[in-house]
Amino acid sequence: MPKKVAICPRCHTKITCEGKPGEKVEISCPNCEKTGSIVFSSELKQLDFYPLNEPFAYAKILKNTDTLEKSYKVIEPHLSKEEQKNLNFIWETLIQSLNIRLDELESKKADKYLREQVDLIIEQYEIQLGDVSKKKIMYYIERESLGFGKLDPLMKDPHIEDISCDGSGVSIFVFHRKYGSLKSNIIFNEAEELSFFVVKLAQKCGKHISIAEPMLDATMPDGSRIQMTLSTEVTTKGSTFTIRKFRDDPFTPPDLIDLNTMSAEILAFMWMAVENRINALIAGGTASGKTTILNALSLFIPTEAKIVSIEETRELNLPHTNWIPGVTITGFGEIVANKMVGEIDLYDLMKAALRQRPEYIIVGEIRGKEAYVLFQAMATGHATYSTVHADSAQALIHRLEGKPIDIPRVMLQSLDIVSIHITTRVKGKRVRRCKQIIEIIDIDPTTKEILTNEAFRWDPIEDKFIYSGKSYILEGIRARWDMTTEQVTEEIRRRAEILNWMKDKKVRSFKEVSKAISMYSENPDDFISKIRQSKGKDKKEGK
Repeated sequence: MPKKVAICPRCHTKITCEGKPGEKVEISCPNCEKTGSIVFSSELKQLDFYPLNEPFAYAKILKNTDTLEKSYKVIEPHLSKEEQKNLNFIWETLIQSLNIRLDELESKKADKYLREQVDLIIEQYEIQLGDVSKKKIMYYIERESLGFGKLDPLMKDPHIEDISCDGSGVSIFVFHRKYGSLKSNIIFNEAEELSFFVVKLAQKCGKHISIAEPMLDATMPDGSRIQMTLSTEVTTKGSTFTIRKFRDDPFTPPDLIDLNTMSAEILAFMWMAVENRINALIAGGTASGKTTILNALSLFIPTEAKIVSIEETRELNLPHTNWIPGVTITGFGEIVANKMVGEIDLYDLMKAALRQRPEYIIVGEIRGKEAYVLFQAMATGHATYSTVHADSAQALIHRLEGKPIDIPRVMLQSLDIVSIHITTRVKGKRVRRCKQIIEIIDIDPTTKEILTNEAFRWDPIEDKFIYSGKSYILEGIRARWDMTTEQVTEEIRRRAEILNWMKDKKVRSFKEVSKAISMYSENPDDFISKIRQSKGKDKKEGK
């Protein structure tokens, strides 16, 4: 029998009930005894239900059994007419009385200050409010002043990757990690309301958007990327915005194994490559997980190494202490030499990075003249890692050699590894996979063709990764450290074993993973011995 979770409109208590499709079920709140009825629609099936900001905001994923369309429903506290009237009065009074910018305070201090001001208004104007009503009103005030207004529940959902608004009068769409693209029940009905919201979002990002400059790319306070347009100057449906959400807890190598994005053997191979300062590019299409992979592979960099990262919007999150994160800034005023006054772009940061004597340089994405400096850095012995839009090795080479990147073919041999990633479907589910690991070997002196070797490839039928049996990168590492082929093979096996152990033991936060990698680098034999002992102990205990 289908189940539903209802939320009491008075006290916001969760009530679970059962019913047949088409049946109307009478329910009573166990907390405040309010009664009501729930209709089990014959068309709508509940797929999921989870809290976003308990006990006030919840997400419900529904599926229409007739059209098979899935939707995302945000459930928030229902306000009575009296509660809505009190909320409007307190909000207007609060706006007039505030003499400090809340965004300049720390979150805890701002929250405390706001509560004190609301309590003061309630006391001064002798507003009669019950505890439940006060909590609901406080939720909406905090949502509007400290949060992201209507979007606040969506921003708190860790399962959402993208939030997209296509204009006023159109439902906001979200991209859910589990259910894909979903139409939500959040909508900006009026064009003026949406435009005001876009201006407010720009201010939260510390930027300015106007009719004179109606398009803006920015980074939100939580690190998410946002692209927005204002009014009908650029987008005919009115103001729009698209948010690419930032993960506070980034994916790590054990997560990639768990998701089958990459195998433990591929990651062990990349671990050895990064440790030995082998240059690599992460290639793939839009939303194929390039930055996620780049961030995860960065954890293999030795903890004591000096790192300089260069990005347009801050996305990388590393535990290393000797790390300089660089971010571009936009200019202002007139344009001089094809650049705004005061603008610092990727090219400027790339040149500055070479003067900082880093051992590792990480660039968020290469798409212009900064790529030339990146390849110069590769040629001069810096270990460099970046992402690029390309869905095959051939497409990557064409992109690098063509305008505006324009890298001479002779410089491409400084690149060692290309990891190609795709978004595809496996058993009806949208997944991300590492399609190929390609090694750049050399340039044929006669034909000038680039010689490559496919070290690993993904088999879409079996959904597993296959090693070709030959790696020139591992051969180079073997020669450098005077190791035998058996020793290199054993080293890959050991590292894969450690990564699988981390996956099984749920060692997945980037600080925990970085610590385990450091411990193995410090004393490999001792660390692998401890892992094998713990695995043997678990086996005996039947875990």
